[in-house]
Amino acid sequence: MRNSRDEKAANHDRIVGVAAQQIRERGTDQPGVAEIMRAAGLTHGGFYKHFGSRDELIDEAVALALTENELEAEQLLASADGDPLAAFADWYVSTAHRDDPGTGCGVAALGPDVSRIGGAAQEAYRAQVDRYLAHLQTLIGEDDPDSRRDALLTLSMMVGALVIARGLGRNERSDELLDTVREAIRERRLLAG
Repeated sequence: MRNSRDEKAANHDRIVGVAAQQIRERGTDQPGVAEIMRAAGLTHGGFYKHFGSRDELIDEAVALALTENELEAEQLLASADGDPLAAFADWYVSTAHRDDPGTGCGVAALGPDVSRIGGAAQEAYRAQVDRYLAHLQTLIGEDDPDSRRDALLTLSMMVGALVIARGLGRNERSDELLDTVREAIRERRLLAG
C-alpha cells in the first residue's frame, strides 16, 4: 500500500513538473492533457487519478513554475562574492535564461497567461512577485529609503528585458538589450533618484 501511494505521489509530481516546463515554454493554453501525460511517461487515462480537471493541473503547474528556481537563486546568492544584486542580475538577465524558458522564471513566462486565467494561478503569481520584491529590497539594502522603489524598478527591468529579448529571438539586438539592462542594474544607473 505504501509503495502505491509513493508511486502515485511521484507520478503526480512528475506530471506537474512536465506541465510547469511546458507552460513556461508555450503558455497555459498550449499543452493538452494527452501531451503532458505522454511527456511524463504516463497514459492519458491516468490523468483523473491525479487531478479533477485540466485547470487544476494548470494551477499547480503555474505555482511550481513560479517557485521552482528559488533554490537555485538562493544558492547563487549565497555563493556570490561582493555584490549579490549584480550576481542576481547576471543570472536573470542572461542569454542562457532567454534561451531556456522551460526552466526559467515563471514571472517572465506567464504574466499574460495568469492575467487571463485569474484565480489560484494569479494569486501564485502575485505571491512570487512579492517574494522577488522583498528579496530585491534586501539585496538593494532595506535601510535605503528608496529600496522599495528600486526593487520595483529592478524587477520590472529584469522581467521586461527577458520578455522583450525572447520576443526578439537569438540575435545581436536581443543580446544588446540583455547586456544593457544587466549593466544598468550592476552599475545602479537607473536606480539613482
